[in-house]
Formats: sequence, C-alpha cells, structure tokens
Amino acid sequence: MTQALPIIQLDRISYRIGELRIIDELSLEVARGETIVLLGESGCGKTTLLKMMNRLIEPTGGEVLVEGRPARVWDVIELRRHIGYVLQEGGLFPHLTIRENVGLVPGLLKWEKEKINARVDEVLQLVSLDPSKFAARHPHELSGGQRQRVGVARALAADPAIILLDEPFGALDVLTRTKLQKEFASIVREMGKTAVFVTHDLHEASLLASRIALMEKGRVVFIGTPDEFAASDVPLAKAYLETVA
Repeated sequence: MTQALPIIQLDRISYRIGELRIIDELSLEVARGETIVLLGESGCGKTTLLKMMNRLIEPTGGEVLVEGRPARVWDVIELRRHIGYVLQEGGLFPHLTIRENVGLVPGLLKWEKEKINARVDEVLQLVSLDPSKFAARHPHELSGGQRQRVGVARALAADPAIILLDEPFGALDVLTRTKLQKEFASIVREMGKTAVFVTHDLHEASLLASRIALMEKGRVVFIGTPDEFAASDVPLAKAYLETVA
C-alpha cells in the first residue's frame, strides 16, 4: 500500500533576518487528520513556523508544501482560504457582528447567502454558542471565552482541511481554558481536521497532541507522542516535565 502524502511538509526551511536565524533548516511532516503541537519557549520560532504554512511569512530557504504542492505556487488567497487560522482573542473584526465575522470566508468564496447563514448557525452550535443569542452581537459584547469560540467557528466555517492555531487559549482563565481545550479536541477529532497548534504549555500540548514537536532555537529537537515525550531524554523535554512533576 502506498503511504499517503503528508498534508503539510516542511523541507529544510529556514527564516533569517540578516544574520539572525529564527528557523534553521527545519524539516517536519504533518499527516492528514493529526494534531501537531509546536511546543517551546517564547522566541523559539513557533509562530514564525506556523505563519510560513499559510505564507504570512515566506521562508528564506527550503520549501513548504501543502497538499503536495509547493506553497509558493498556490495563489496566496486560495491557500489562506484553504487553511483556517485562529489567534489569541479570536482576531475578530470589532465592527462586524458575530454572524458577519464567522461568515467572512464563505462570503469571500461567493457562497449563497442562505448557505452562509446555515453554515454560520451550524458552526456556532458546534462551539456551544446559540445563534439566536449570539449571531447578532458584536465581539465587545462577548466574554473572552466566547470570543475564542467565535474564532474557532470562523476558522471552521469554510470547512478547511487544515486549521492553524496560535496560542488561542493562552489569555483565558484556567477553567475556561480547560473547557475549551476539551471542546476543541472533540471537534477536531469528530470533524477529521488536521491541526497545527502553538503553545508553551506542556499540559495543553499533552491533552491535544497526536504528536508534540518540541522547538528550541529555530529547530525541532524532539517529535513524538505525548507518551514518548514523557519518556524523552532530551534536556529541554526533561525541563518541561519537571514543571509538572
């Protein structure tokens, strides 16, 4: 049987600003349907790596492939519509209603209004927000946890194969964060999405990851399952494990 191609492949990619190496000849493959968590301290290159996957940042060396095609040959707008993206606080447009925020990408894709509204209702319900209560509100009328749910709903609205998440729950209180982590893990599993998730929190990584990619100084120094991480002899992995011992 032929092994399926990875949905995302990073082939010896680098990113430099002058003499500063932010990403250093890094290779990584993401299989379809898995959740890869990029774990590491601030400044290790996690967010830069994430942004290279949808061409928000172009690598200065190496190749990024998405669905088997070099990212550089994709139309950049088509690529970004193919990949959902979730930021801290959801990255919502404050002047748009929740319905307008969630329906933004389907609108850009020229879906019919009826189809957009039905999809918005569907994904809001998926993230435990009643459309009849929340769709007409604006982001400032929601709590932090609710805005984050909207951010996830917006990323799912056009049914992308891939979702990128940049510390989406980092600004939330611990109870809300734990609840959203569990909800997100369930949604990704049930919908069969591929997710790349950035965090510096080992507990979050262990809860969500199919595999953890531990980053240090622009390189992946370990990749494996949460159980393999727990048994790792890599010094940085041991340092992380000591924080939860």
